[in-house]
Amino acid sequence: MARIAGVDLPARKRAEIGLTYIFGIGRTRAQSILHRAGIDANKKIADLTEEEVSRIRQILEDEGAVEGDLRKEVTMNIKRLIEMGSYRGLRHRRSLPVRGQRSHTNARTRKGPRRGTVANKKKAGVK
Repeated sequence: MARIAGVDLPARKRAEIGLTYIFGIGRTRAQSILHRAGIDANKKIADLTEEEVSRIRQILEDEGAVEGDLRKEVTMNIKRLIEMGSYRGLRHRRSLPVRGQRSHTNARTRKGPRRGTVANKKKAGVK
């Protein structure tokens, strides 16, 4: 099992898919990294040699933020928006969609489950 950027990559997956387990690396970036490292994208993570894994590590170090650094940067950007009091910051603070989506009917992922409405609840036993 290869360990890159503090993440254990799944041994049975293809290298292209396995790299996407690292925060900040998607399919396109994974393909680019493997191409520059000279590794076949269809090769399994378990079949990678130590030299190939070190080449991937080196490319990631040269490129920039992944995993912890990137997560920290993203959270700091969100905190900055909230402190500024910008519209996007207010949407983050209220846990509503940030990028202009409608929220009257949809946005359940962001808002959470519906809260049931209780109207005109009568007290029991009062006559």
